[in-house]
Amino acid sequence: MILRLGRPAAAFIIFAVAASGALAQAPARRPLKLDDLDRVRQVADPQVSPDGQWVAYTVTKVDVAADKDDADVWMVSWDGARSVRLTSSPDGEKKPRWSPDGRYLSFLSSRGSKDDNETAQLWLLDRAGGEAEKVTEVEGGIDDYAWGPDGKRLVLVVSDPDPEVKRAAEAKGDKKPKPLPIVIDRYHFKQDEDGYLGPLRSHLYLFDLAGRKAEALTPGPFDESLPAWSPDGKWIAFVSKRVGADPDRSNNTDVFVIEAKAGAPARPLTTYPGDDNETTSPLAWSPDGALVAYLQGPEPKDYAYGQDRLMVVPAAGGAPRPLAPGLDRPVARPVFTSDGAAVVFRLVDDRSEHLARVSVTGGPVERLVTGPRVISAFSMGPTAAKGSGGPEGRLAVLAAGDNEPPEVHALENGQLRRLSHHNDDWLAEVQLGATEEFTSKSKDGTLVSGLLIKPAGFVPGRPYPTVLRIHGGPNGQDDHDFAFEHQLLAAQGYLVVSANYRGSNGRGQAFQRAIFADWGGKEVVDLLGVMDHVVAAGLADPKRLGVGGWSYGGILTNYLIATDHRFKAATSGAGSSNQISMYGTDQYIVQYETELGPPWKNPALWTKVYYPFFQADRITTPTLFLGGEKDFNVPLLGGEQMYQALKSLGVDTQLVIYPGQHHALRVPSYRKDRLRRYLDWYAKYLK
Repeated sequence: MILRLGRPAAAFIIFAVAASGALAQAPARRPLKLDDLDRVRQVADPQVSPDGQWVAYTVTKVDVAADKDDADVWMVSWDGARSVRLTSSPDGEKKPRWSPDGRYLSFLSSRGSKDDNETAQLWLLDRAGGEAEKVTEVEGGIDDYAWGPDGKRLVLVVSDPDPEVKRAAEAKGDKKPKPLPIVIDRYHFKQDEDGYLGPLRSHLYLFDLAGRKAEALTPGPFDESLPAWSPDGKWIAFVSKRVGADPDRSNNTDVFVIEAKAGAPARPLTTYPGDDNETTSPLAWSPDGALVAYLQGPEPKDYAYGQDRLMVVPAAGGAPRPLAPGLDRPVARPVFTSDGAAVVFRLVDDRSEHLARVSVTGGPVERLVTGPRVISAFSMGPTAAKGSGGPEGRLAVLAAGDNEPPEVHALENGQLRRLSHHNDDWLAEVQLGATEEFTSKSKDGTLVSGLLIKPAGFVPGRPYPTVLRIHGGPNGQDDHDFAFEHQLLAAQGYLVVSANYRGSNGRGQAFQRAIFADWGGKEVVDLLGVMDHVVAAGLADPKRLGVGGWSYGGILTNYLIATDHRFKAATSGAGSSNQISMYGTDQYIVQYETELGPPWKNPALWTKVYYPFFQADRITTPTLFLGGEKDFNVPLLGGEQMYQALKSLGVDTQLVIYPGQHHALRVPSYRKDRLRRYLDWYAKYLK
């Protein structure tokens, strides 16, 4: 440990911030290597202090000895001169938030617990000095929270206590009680990482800081999330799914408001039949408390391919209205400016993510920052701070680029000024590949946007072994974010290609919805067109082409190798092909029945989308299948079936199962193992 948590401020270790020339070209940089993965620091969740002088955030590093991730809370001064590590617990901390008066910095932590998600509690760190103090002890743990405007109360999102966890905790000695049978009676009955879903829910609780007392605000049979206080502290807005006899059968979430006192009734602000704010994007109140800003999803049947619209609704009740009705791009995280005249939000565009602003009375969308980069988070500070630069106040953003992992920046007059430097040391040692944009044309005339990373020392006119890496979603995109996996492949001498096939976001609603009930069709056309493009350009060696992806990227890998024989090696992670076997075994039951219909009502459509499994005898590409043992998102069953099919057919194949892992691999050594297996598999067939 560098520092015990919560030492007096005078005892904090102050780290010198790297000078502007810290990333200057070193005399001899080396290629990126797999072990560099353990040196990557994941910076996240910037929060500007009420006085505008500091930005708190989290830094996650790999604890190699314990083989786990460890997140700590840091803060950096607005001028960038001082960087302070505030916590050093091996258990990790998350969601740092300032009290309204700036006296406390709070966070969630599961210190002393074996499960970060189930038993996280609220801790306070007094900026005047002293140890961090745990101030809650609620059963089930805290998922989220927000400070009340007066700093005396907080609203907590608390999970119902799991009786199995409680039984285990109450067991005497080291003997664990025998698990009880799992009884299921819900339509949507499983969720990745959460497991099988029973009657347990997440509710809002009011927490009195002085009395250390929590009382239920929203008891009942529904889940509540994303609470936000009104500026006067009288009301709390939140999101819940409550419509219909069985809310599980739709994605119809709505925004509600409730008086901040126990026993008060909740009042719906929205009644749209689709999803209202079914995201992790917080709700936002206008400074005068008159409006609530939120995100509205697409038509109910299109929710899997939807891009949210920016909306405001009167807090007293009334019709919602869009703020940028002509904007055909996804948006996220609305925040009102201090004068209430505009809303700042994140804007997803073709291969980039920016910060933008729009007036509450309508009008054009103004981009506050542009260029090939990704703004993945931001926090707005006070306008009273000197040099705030406008009604947005001080803006701290989490920005990344092709060759720079996310770091905290100040955004001033359209320019980014870096505040954190957690990845400078190892970046100064390595030579990264250059990233370039390209546009290809599919055989049906569709234009597809893509990125390619050239190996260091790239020689024009020489074709390279090439790997197509396919993003998941499908409603995501490959963008100008730092991609360690892609850079690692480029360091091995591969040209790395990624493309935003139809179904990806950032290109408008029609482009995103183009694959509705037509999986493995237009995406395959687009991806094959991308490979035709890089081969025709003389960049890719047509005899040494590889492909791979995770989640929907793994699914599309299976579609590609069942359609075309050009790929000499493939890696399919957390994928599936016999889609009918996913019905009732994964977490997407609402999408299946909305988009494809029940299998017994529409067997022809189901047959169409599971062609890779029933045409497995067309596959000749050696394929590595991988997955998490406990994945409920895309269950391991999907990879097992394809592995068994190729094994039966005599195609070179292998199946790698990561014990105890869900859709995302949480164990660092497993993530590293996955990359090593990618490198070995591609080297075997493409080198």
